[in-house]
Amino acid sequence: MSQTSPHQRPTVVVVGGFLGSGKTTLILCAARLLGQRGLRCAAILNDQGGELVDSRHAEARGLLAGEVTGGCFCCRFSALASVMDTMRSLSPDVIFAEPVGSCTDIAATVLRPLREDFDRYRIAPLTVLVDPARAEELLREDADADLAFLFRKQLEEADLVCLSRADLLRDMPTISGINARHLSARTGQGVNEWLDEVLFGHLEAGQKALEIDYSRYAQAEAALAWLNLSFVLEPCPAISPSTVVGPILDGLDRALTAAGIAIVHVKIFDRSDAGWLKAAVCANGEEPAVEGDRDASPSSRHELLLNLRAKGSAGQVRRIVEEQLGDLNGMKRGLRLDCFSPAAPNPERRIPQATSPDA
Repeated sequence: MSQTSPHQRPTVVVVGGFLGSGKTTLILCAARLLGQRGLRCAAILNDQGGELVDSRHAEARGLLAGEVTGGCFCCRFSALASVMDTMRSLSPDVIFAEPVGSCTDIAATVLRPLREDFDRYRIAPLTVLVDPARAEELLREDADADLAFLFRKQLEEADLVCLSRADLLRDMPTISGINARHLSARTGQGVNEWLDEVLFGHLEAGQKALEIDYSRYAQAEAALAWLNLSFVLEPCPAISPSTVVGPILDGLDRALTAAGIAIVHVKIFDRSDAGWLKAAVCANGEEPAVEGDRDASPSSRHELLLNLRAKGSAGQVRRIVEEQLGDLNGMKRGLRLDCFSPAAPNPERRIPQATSPDA
């Protein structure tokens, strides 16, 4: 099969996985590797709210990116289809789609409807990306019941499970009943092999019939606080992006920890005239993962976007973030803050059993 056009139709590759598993980083790595093969890529990112750090990050890395906001892919299926068709007009070979990190039942509500109704696309098998540290945490008997429910359901429906961060861990965890691939988006280890499997292999998409209690699903998602914040910071004197981002993350970590609120994922993106910086943590007290222009010069204007997901009440999380904003030195302009618990999932379409594969 030609490596310059895997199919006449664009291939849609859905990369699911829990919050903080590294989905966007994998997509960026995969797009770069496919670009080296002469394939054109795009990505569709998804969030319960709006204004995504991941979209800014993808654009900073030069990847064509679209968004579906205001709900997960399953609840905003028509919006997903519309964005896919818009991107198709730009002739991508591969469209990556990254669902919300707390979302599950993707096979029945996204992959199977796409396969049934959209023969202008090829639908790749569902990949679920797993952070090894998160797997060890959420597969323990004493794991948080809500987070463990979402995580286990994601594993149950995966056509293919990949353990991320293989470059950092010598001994990867074993997940009972699952033969997981090991890969690293940072070094590229295993990514080409994964791409060959999802683009050119024989796995069928959406073959796992997931049994799920939607009342329990809604309860688990509602236990999370979902906060998106954007504003322009104008410090005086001028400071570097790293001097802005570091203290914000440290202050949030201290305040949330003191309140007994568990960080599930927090990402911050800073764009200034000196460059851009993205930093993220997936747990209280964790050292941030940083990308971008670490040594960017001081600037007097910083466009900031923060996405925070935490296990706690939305009202309390909002108050903590507002208090931290009050401690920032400098003028804050155009501030937008949205904090909520996700509404109960209500899929537009759901096909509970796998259908025959497309031609």
